Amino acid sequence: MALRIATLLALACGSASAAVVPVAPGQSIAAAIERARPGDTVLVARGTYREHLRIDKPLTLQGQGKPTISAGGSGDAIRITAAGVTVAGLVVRDSGIDLTAQNAAVYVTPGSHRVTIADCDILASLFGIWLEGSDDVRLLRNVIRGRADLLSAARGNGIQVYATRGAQVIGNHVSDSRDGIYVDVSRDALFRGNRIHDVRYGTHYMNTNHSTWEDNEVYRSRAGLALMEVRDIVVRRNVAWGHADHGIMLRTIQDSVIEDNVVAGNDRGFFIYDAEYNVVRRNLVINNRTGVHLSAGSSNNRVDDNDFIGNEEQVRFVAARDVLWGRERGNYWSNYSGWDQDGDASGDVPYEANDLVDRLSWRYPLMKLLGASPALQTLRFVARQFPLLRAPSVVDRHPRMRPASTDWKKWHDIYPH
Repeated sequence: MALRIATLLALACGSASAAVVPVAPGQSIAAAIERARPGDTVLVARGTYREHLRIDKPLTLQGQGKPTISAGGSGDAIRITAAGVTVAGLVVRDSGIDLTAQNAAVYVTPGSHRVTIADCDILASLFGIWLEGSDDVRLLRNVIRGRADLLSAARGNGIQVYATRGAQVIGNHVSDSRDGIYVDVSRDALFRGNRIHDVRYGTHYMNTNHSTWEDNEVYRSRAGLALMEVRDIVVRRNVAWGHADHGIMLRTIQDSVIEDNVVAGNDRGFFIYDAEYNVVRRNLVINNRTGVHLSAGSSNNRVDDNDFIGNEEQVRFVAARDVLWGRERGNYWSNYSGWDQDGDASGDVPYEANDLVDRLSWRYPLMKLLGASPALQTLRFVARQFPLLRAPSVVDRHPRMRPASTDWKKWHDIYPH
């Protein structure tokens, strides 16, 4: 009991001794950081400050009225080398453009744990925020716009997360960088409520296990979510639309749950490659050129209760044997031509995603112009009756007769193919 009272007194004294160090326009923020003691708040008034800052002690750098810190086109604007630092309410801009030096608006060095960067506008910088070897970092509600004037390969990433544990990246808006959020060799991370667009990959996400990616919107880029070489992650309630390539890539991924996502108006909705022992359920895959591109032995997955609507090609699948989907609950296929005679809301005839006609259409794209012709429908029927003509396919034995999604028409109208 005495020890607990002593600890509380020490904390109270420490809190009472924390000071506010004000900085006005024309004064030096770096000098204020130098004067400040651990736990102090450096309060920066609205204005423009052309400085390179190094924060080497636990303190709060707080902007008042969104002051601007400009690195003037060289180096990093803010470099954090201590644990327990908070940076909030600033405009941080104009880093250098040296990819080798990894110039960033805010650079968090290894060992700088428990850093918070919140409510900042990070502009015209090579990398927006660089995290490396920093655990329990929180990036909250920042707006990050990269260098749209540079070619994509010459840009840095909006947010770089490398060799971290417990990162929380929540409510950020990222655009005009190379990759919106790049993640590698990390774990136990949470990415929630971010909006990412006009980049190469919305997220380039590798070797990051035991993590969650949820409630994000990624759009109008080369590709949406690229999730590669990962295990035990949850990908839920994201929207990926308008990408020149895939909406969501699942590559070399195991033991993960991909659920309740909307994938609309992309070249490929899902690109699934070397994926096993995952649960893929209740996703709406709508108005993509190819709904799902499935390859490289992607089997042993539970694929149930998804809606595949209006995709020019529902599934592109090349393999030596069938893959069964809908083992527990069938999926809905908008081009299913079967019937439900017993009225149980499931088709009486299995759905096969790729038959002989589909494969001929891949080789001879002009055949699609004859898609509704009696001749092709007859060829499709004949191929089903003669196993020698049948090709391996994704097979859904009990396809649903109606979509599970109640608002699929909204997505159809917003992202028409």
